Amino acid sequence: MTPFSYSRAADASDAVRRAGVESAKYLGGGTNLVDLMRETIERPAVLVDVTGLSASIEERDGGLLIGAAVRNTALAEHLAVRERYPVLARAILAGASAQIRNMATVGGNILQRTRCAYFYDDEGSNCNKRSPGQGCDAVDGFNRMHAILGSSPSCVATHPSDMCVALAALDGTVHLQSAKGTRTLPLAGLHRLPGGQPEIDTVLESGELITAVELPPIGASTLSTYRKVRDRASYAFALVSVAAVLELEDGLVKDVRLALGGVAHKPWRALRAENALKGGPATLRAFREAAEVELAEAVPLRDNGFKIELARRTIVAVLGELSGEVA
Repeated sequence: MTPFSYSRAADASDAVRRAGVESAKYLGGGTNLVDLMRETIERPAVLVDVTGLSASIEERDGGLLIGAAVRNTALAEHLAVRERYPVLARAILAGASAQIRNMATVGGNILQRTRCAYFYDDEGSNCNKRSPGQGCDAVDGFNRMHAILGSSPSCVATHPSDMCVALAALDGTVHLQSAKGTRTLPLAGLHRLPGGQPEIDTVLESGELITAVELPPIGASTLSTYRKVRDRASYAFALVSVAAVLELEDGLVKDVRLALGGVAHKPWRALRAENALKGGPATLRAFREAAEVELAEAVPLRDNGFKIELARRTIVAVLGELSGEVA
């Protein structure tokens, strides 16, 4: 492990001040960052402990303001989350083990990096995300877990977070702080597609810190859920996952928000499917047609073509469950 300095920040302003060098990293629960440091993939010269940031969950204008230091377990168990945002509670509980959820923070979960095996194989594999310009061995390698949407010749890795898929479907907003001040971003716009620079995961500026996540109000008649399809029942990353938020009125889709996991370099907001569904009938046929619209531009690799049909069926099943139109 590369030597580094460590300090604990008292609050967000103190954290931003301490992370005043380009190679600084913020440490939350450490469930991803510490692993990457052990593998020498991450080599921060300065590590700023931000577990002293807000760990509160507060009512805010009918929604919720969730501190960046809130542990995943605490968020999933919070009464308001379970009752009003079940898609989020279910997504968190579908991810990792109870021990990891007890340690992992909201801010850290958002910023976790891909679990692509080639990214972690520092000695035997080429990876543009780990070392720009090396190439991507996953393109022609074992790519069963990899992206079918939004990838590039430079990188076909997928984003691992379940929580972020739910936050994207909920129109969550991320609160940020840096030496320049504060700003907010939609969660769906925080992560980048790989393009020619897959080593850059997000649009965050150097030293910028996630301080909170805000969820908008959600109607009493709005339904939501999360479904994760994986190789085994626990401790596995998604082959495909779907977060859905649905509001019906007289058999029609008044509003719908969909996000997919396991299929792209970022939580994939299914905007084409949403647009195809809004104002139309809440039927299995309509759900299938919307899924086909969303997946029309999917580009499978050698080992993961099955994800297209799996994503299509999972979208239909989730919307069918919420609407009562179960096949």
